[in-house]
Amino acid sequence: MTGSASKLTFFIFFALVLGIVFGWLAPEIAVKMQPLADMFLRMVKMIIAPLIFATLVVGIAGHGDVKHLGKIGLKTIVYFEIVTTLALVLGLVMANVFKPGVGFNIDLNSVSMAAVEKMQNIQLDHSFSHLLVDMVPTSVFKAMAEGNLLQIVVFAIFFALAICAIGQKARPVLDFLQSTCEIMFKFTEYVMLFAPIGVFGAISATIGHNGIGILANYAKLIGITYLSLVLFVIIVLAVVCKIIKIPLKGLIKALKEPALLAFTTASSEAALPKAMDIMEKFGVPKNIVSFVMPTGYTFNLDGSTLYLALTALFCAQIAGIDIPVEKQVLIMLTLMLTSKGIAGVPRVALVVLTGTLSSFGIPVVGVAILLGIDQILDMGRTTINLIGNCVATTVIARWEGIFDYEKMKKYISSDKNSKKSNLPNIISNDNSNEAKIYSKAQLFVEK
Repeated sequence: MTGSASKLTFFIFFALVLGIVFGWLAPEIAVKMQPLADMFLRMVKMIIAPLIFATLVVGIAGHGDVKHLGKIGLKTIVYFEIVTTLALVLGLVMANVFKPGVGFNIDLNSVSMAAVEKMQNIQLDHSFSHLLVDMVPTSVFKAMAEGNLLQIVVFAIFFALAICAIGQKARPVLDFLQSTCEIMFKFTEYVMLFAPIGVFGAISATIGHNGIGILANYAKLIGITYLSLVLFVIIVLAVVCKIIKIPLKGLIKALKEPALLAFTTASSEAALPKAMDIMEKFGVPKNIVSFVMPTGYTFNLDGSTLYLALTALFCAQIAGIDIPVEKQVLIMLTLMLTSKGIAGVPRVALVVLTGTLSSFGIPVVGVAILLGIDQILDMGRTTINLIGNCVATTVIARWEGIFDYEKMKKYISSDKNSKKSNLPNIISNDNSNEAKIYSKAQLFVEK
C-alpha cells in the first residue's frame, strides 16, 4: 500500500509540473481545464460526510470513550485557541518586519473592484451565540449536503451517545457503521486515483488564467507569505512536536500525499479523507482523529489566520496607514473571532479580511490586489491548515495518554523500508551477474 501511495505522490507531483508548463504555454486551452479539478473535488466531497459520520460514531460508541468526550472537547478547543493566537502574532510580526505593502507597485486600474464590493455586501454573524446555534443542524442531510463538518460532528456525537445508551440492541447499527468505515476508506483509495487529473486541471487553469508573470509581479508578497508559513511550522509546530516527542519530519513525510493534494488543489476537503486514514495508522486513535480534524477546520485554521493577520497590515501599508501596536492587537482579537465558523463561504479568507478592514476604517483596495494571487496564496495556507490539524490530533491523543508510539515507529519504519523495496526487481535469478550488480547498487543506496 505504501508503494502505491508513493507512486500516486509521484504522479500528483508530475501533474503539478505538467500543469504549470501547460498553463504557461497554452493559457487559452489551460483555462478550460478547471472542470477536471471541479470534478475531482466533487468526488472528494461525496466521501467526506459519510466518512466523518461513520468514523466518529464508531470511535465513540465502539471504544467506550463517552465519559471522556467533554474533556477531550475542552482540551481540543484550548489547544486550538493557543496555536491560532500564535499564528496571528507571527503574521503581525512578519508584516511589521518585512512591510510587504510598502512600495507595492501594481496597476489597480487592471483589477476589478466589483468582486470586492460583493464581499463587502456579505453579512457574516460572528457572535458567539450565532456560533453555538449554528453548530446544531436542523437536518443532518442538509449538513451533509452543504459539507458543514461541525454540524456533522455534533449529530454524530449525539447519535453515538444514543447507541451507547441503548446498548446491545444497537449492535447491528454499530456493525453496519464499522463496515461503512472500511468501505469509505476503500472508496477513498479509488477516488485518489483521479487526484493527478484534478491537480493538473487546477494548476493549469490557475496559471492559464493569471499568467506565469503574475508570480514575478507579486514575488515579494508571495515570498513573505510562504516564509511566514514555513516559520510557523518551524517555530510553533516543531516545538509542539518536540514537547510531545513526535518527530515532525516523520509526520510530514507521512503526510506528503495529502499535503501535496491540499497544496495543488487549494482544498482542505481534497486531503481530509486520506489525512484521517494516515493519522490513524500513525498512532492516533480513531475517535480522536474523527473528532479533532473536522472540528479543526472550523476552529484551527493556522495557515488562514496567519495569512489574515499578515494581509490586514499589508492592506493598511498599501494605503499608507500606520497602525499602532494597540490597534494591531484589536485587529488580532477581531480576526480570532471572525475566522471561525464560516466554512463554505466562497473566498472565505478574503471575505473575512474585507469585513475586518471595513470595521477598522482601512481601505479595501488591497483586497482587490490579493484577488489576483489568492489561489496561489491559498495553496500554501491550506497546506498549513492540514498539517496543523494533523499535529493537533497527536497533541490531544498524547494529552489523553492514548497515543500509540509503537504504532508510530512501525509506520515510520515501514515507510522507510518501502522506499528500499520500491527499487525494481530486475531478475529473479539471484546468481546472475545482473542480480549481483543490483544487490551492490542497493547496498550503496542504503549507505
